[in-house]
Amino acid sequence: MTTDTIIRLEDISKLYRGVPAVKGVTFELKRGEIHALLGENGAGKSTLTKIIAGVVEASSGRMFHKGEEKSYASPNEALDAGIAMVFQETSLVPSMTVAQNLYLGSEKFLNRLRGIYISAQQFLQSLNFAVDPTALVETLGAAKKQMVEIARAVHHNAEVIIFDEPTATLTPEEKRHFFALIRRLKARGVSIVFISHALEEALMLSDRITILRDGELVASGETKDFDREKIIAAMVGRSLSAELYRQRDEATVRKAGHKVLSVQDISMGATVRNNSFSVFQGQITGIFGLIGSGRTETFKIVSGIYKRDFLRGGSIELNDRPVRYVVPREAVKDGIVYITEDRKSEGFFETMSIAENIFGGLLAADREKHAIISYSEMREAAAEWTRALSVRAINDNARVVELSGGNQQKVVIGKGLVQKPKIVIFDEPTRGVDVGAIAEIHQIINRLADEGLAVVVISSYLPEIMNLSDRILVCRQGRIVEEFSPIEATEEKIMYAAVH
Repeated sequence: MTTDTIIRLEDISKLYRGVPAVKGVTFELKRGEIHALLGENGAGKSTLTKIIAGVVEASSGRMFHKGEEKSYASPNEALDAGIAMVFQETSLVPSMTVAQNLYLGSEKFLNRLRGIYISAQQFLQSLNFAVDPTALVETLGAAKKQMVEIARAVHHNAEVIIFDEPTATLTPEEKRHFFALIRRLKARGVSIVFISHALEEALMLSDRITILRDGELVASGETKDFDREKIIAAMVGRSLSAELYRQRDEATVRKAGHKVLSVQDISMGATVRNNSFSVFQGQITGIFGLIGSGRTETFKIVSGIYKRDFLRGGSIELNDRPVRYVVPREAVKDGIVYITEDRKSEGFFETMSIAENIFGGLLAADREKHAIISYSEMREAAAEWTRALSVRAINDNARVVELSGGNQQKVVIGKGLVQKPKIVIFDEPTRGVDVGAIAEIHQIINRLADEGLAVVVISSYLPEIMNLSDRILVCRQGRIVEEFSPIEATEEKIMYAAVH
C-alpha cells in the first residue's frame, strides 16, 4: 500500500440474512482527494462507507487505516481515529439546539450556553451556513438539518469525511457554498468520499470515481476518464439518457383534459400569498421553485395537510365544487393523494413490512370498509403493488427500513396509489434515488397521466421538470409567477423566473 493511501478496503463483503449487500469490493482512498462513490440504490455504497465509519461490521475482508489493519466497532471509535460520516438520513437529536448538536460528544466539563451559541454562530458563518444556533433541530427543514450534519463533521477536524447524498436538500446557492467548502477541505489535506446521485456534481468535484453495481465493483479510475454516458452504463448496465433526457416536441406533450382542480388566491401567512393555478386531467403539471418558494406548502393546503387562512384565504374547487379540507383523509376520500418529499419522517412506517405499509394506504382511504383487517387482502394488495412498481425486496414481509432508498420511495408511491386517486401530487419523487430507479419512477408517473389522472410533480431538479411536464409552473415568494411550455422552456428561462 502506497504512503499516500489513507484508507484501503481489501475484498470486503457484508451479508444481511445471508444476502450480500457488498461482495468482494476493494476500494482505496488517497490523502487529500475527493473520491466519488456512485451506483444505484442498493448497489452497496452506503454499506461500504458505513464499514469504514464503524457503523456496521464487515462479514469478511480487511480494512487498513494509515497502513494499519483496523476494524472500528462504533462511529465514536472511528471519529476518534479521524473518520467522520455525514449520513443521508440525519442523525441529529431533535430536542436539542443546533449548537448543542454541533458540540455533542466534544463538550467541556463545564459549559456556558451563551459561549457555545456564540462559538457555533461564528463557526456556521465561516461555512456560509445560514442556520440559527439557538433553534431546536426539530423545527428545522430538511435542508438546514443537512447543513448542521455537514457542519458537525467539519467541526471534528476529521482527516476522512464521508458525505452520503449531502446536496439532496440544498438550494443551488447552498450547493455553491458547500462545493467551496469541499474544495477548502481538500486543500487542507482532508480525504473525502462523496456519494451522490447527481452525476454532474461527481464529475465536477471529484478526482477519482468508483462505481458499484449489485454490491460489486464494476469500474474505478480517474474522473477525466468518465462521462455521464459511461457512468450510467456502468451503474445500470445500459444507457438511460434517452429515457431521462428526451427531447420534447408537439407529439410528446399531452393536451389538457377537463379542469379538475382550480385554485384561486389561496394564502397561508407569509408562506403562500394569493396563489392561483389550475390542474388538468390527463396531464403532468410540473411545479418548479427554490426551497422557501411556497411550492410544497401550496399543495399541502390543497391536500388538507395545512389549512389556508380562514379570512381571505382564497378558494379551491375540485371538479367545479368548492372544497375546504380540515384533515388529509377528507382529501383522500375525494381522490387527492399527496406523496411526500420526506419519505423517512412522513412517508412510511419503517419497522413495518411492505405489505403493512401498503395496506395502511387502504385503511386511510376507507377506514369503515376495513374496520376488520383481512390478512389475505393485505397480502394480495402488497403483491399487486410490489409487482406493479417493481419493488425489489427479499419478500413482502421485509421491513421497509431494510430497503434501498429507491425501493422505499416505490413503497410510498404504492401506499398512495392503492387509494385509487384522481389527482396525484408527487413532491420531489426522485430525491435520493439512483438513475435506474429514477427511470422507473418516471415511467410510473407518465403511465398515470396516460391513464387519464391529473398529475402534479414538484421538483427542484430542472431536467426532471423539463422531461416529465406537459406544462411548467414556476413558484416564487409564495405564488405561481410564470407558466412555460416544455417545448419552448429552457433551464435558463425557468431558473430566471424562479429567482427574479
